[in-house]
Amino acid sequence: MFPPRPGSQMPVPHDFDAAHAASLRGREDAVLHSARSPSPEPSLSRVGLGLVVIGRNEGERLRRCLQSARGLGACVYVDSGSTDGSTALAQSFGADVIELDASLPFTAARARNAGARRLGQLVPQLQAIQFIDGDCELSPAWLEDALDALAAHADVAAVAGRLRERHVDRSIYNQLCDIEWDTPVGEVRSIGGIAMIRAAAFVAAGGFREDLIAGEEPELCVRLRAAGGRVLRLPHDMAWHDAAMTRWTQWWRRTVRAGHAFAEGASLHGASPERHYVAETRRAALWGLAFPCAVAGLCAVTPLAPLLLLAYPLQVLRLGLRRARQGAPVPWHQAYFLMIGRFAEGWGVLKFHLSRWSGRRSGLIEYK
Repeated sequence: MFPPRPGSQMPVPHDFDAAHAASLRGREDAVLHSARSPSPEPSLSRVGLGLVVIGRNEGERLRRCLQSARGLGACVYVDSGSTDGSTALAQSFGADVIELDASLPFTAARARNAGARRLGQLVPQLQAIQFIDGDCELSPAWLEDALDALAAHADVAAVAGRLRERHVDRSIYNQLCDIEWDTPVGEVRSIGGIAMIRAAAFVAAGGFREDLIAGEEPELCVRLRAAGGRVLRLPHDMAWHDAAMTRWTQWWRRTVRAGHAFAEGASLHGASPERHYVAETRRAALWGLAFPCAVAGLCAVTPLAPLLLLAYPLQVLRLGLRRARQGAPVPWHQAYFLMIGRFAEGWGVLKFHLSRWSGRRSGLIEYK
């Protein structure tokens, strides 16, 4: 139900204009050629590095972000309708500022593409782009670690490191974010939006899909890997993130957005060999939509139907014990929120399909 029909064409990203893409490809033919070779690329350096910062009313978080990026290379700040003086702040740090046209829908993908296009104009020999969100602060050693990885592995298209939550102790929701960021290292299927991407590979893939309201980074990684590029996660600290989630409603909206991303990702690439986001979408649809609806329907047949809802606490127990079998402390709060989150994810899946069936574009799902 979720993946496209076999043989259907993959949508073309709405991102870089053709003239710019051709121009940047022309300047980077040598880099793109080497990216298909296993030989190292020792010439990769700060000279060919640019940074793209995106934000919307991030306030003091943006100040920390820009401070951490100052002096590291050409920096472009892309603003999506801030009203808190973010653009003036970015200009004071020497960033090249782009204010997106508010007549078009804002998305993180659109902002990142706009920043990458500007970098292509500012940095003649652009080789690598460090994307960072305005609520994050770069680790001082990260850029060197990432550049070294790209130089040592010419077939690597994108690299990320350990993202840590800044204020883990302020709320359980921030704790959940930090657990989410703590993923295995090595070659991976996807990374988040804070990452360094080889410019030639980024252009060749067509950049981010600008119509995605979430999940644009894993979707890009699908295309990068389909083109022969590898995606790496390093064990080094990359950045500190400030989710600033202190309310249950924030966590709920963020989880709804995740469900929407699962469904949209599955609709785009679910028919691919890796079945992108198909399992996640089906899981959300089963536990967040189908099962509770089935129990509600059975209530008209038997008064024992509500007993079926015991499957949810049993799922919490299963998730917690699975972690225990791995030799780690049992994070019961994480298991609980993972299970409750299925309802939010299910709602996100439903929102995506309702929007698609009605022909209307889904709007941003913001939690701050």
